[in-house]
Amino acid sequence: MSETVIVIDFETTGLSPEQGARATEVAAVVVSNGAIVDRFQSLMNAGVHIPPFIEALTGISNRMIRQAPGAAAVMGELAGFIGEIPLVAHNAAFDRKFLQAELQRIGHPQRAMMLCSMRMARRIYPTAANHQLATLVRHARLAETGPYHRALADAEMTAGLCRLCLQRHSRHYLPFLTMSCNPARSLLYMVYA
Repeated sequence: MSETVIVIDFETTGLSPEQGARATEVAAVVVSNGAIVDRFQSLMNAGVHIPPFIEALTGISNRMIRQAPGAAAVMGELAGFIGEIPLVAHNAAFDRKFLQAELQRIGHPQRAMMLCSMRMARRIYPTAANHQLATLVRHARLAETGPYHRALADAEMTAGLCRLCLQRHSRHYLPFLTMSCNPARSLLYMVYA
């Protein structure tokens, strides 16, 4: 990654904000020239109950959330942190829905553009058992930076996966690259082509 992108990850109470699910944790890591140079992470209290199976999956408990800052405050800080920098997420369709829903709740303009590392990985690692983050991290022999399904660790591991995919992308997918020197455009071409 030769320009700056932000890798973002949400942990939530369910699969869809349209069905009442809310964010419980968000993290964003700034990646510049292939290295993480800044981080944002916060639990967030949206005033909703975390189901037991989500607590077991993420390790985020209702007690932790009761002590966390309010969702509106966290999303305001996050909006300032990400600014207009291009975003990347693993399974971007999921994270984009929650980002847009939580930003809408605070009256902040929504952002539609988010690149998907999972779609990118499907092209670069077509023989992986599946394209879940944990599987890809093991498949690519990347470092596990913390427990899966915690936002900061997932964002950091996604950043590592993206860095590796881009290295492989430039080596194996060179004929398909756009002539642009903007890596976000090259990623976009590959991910959405």
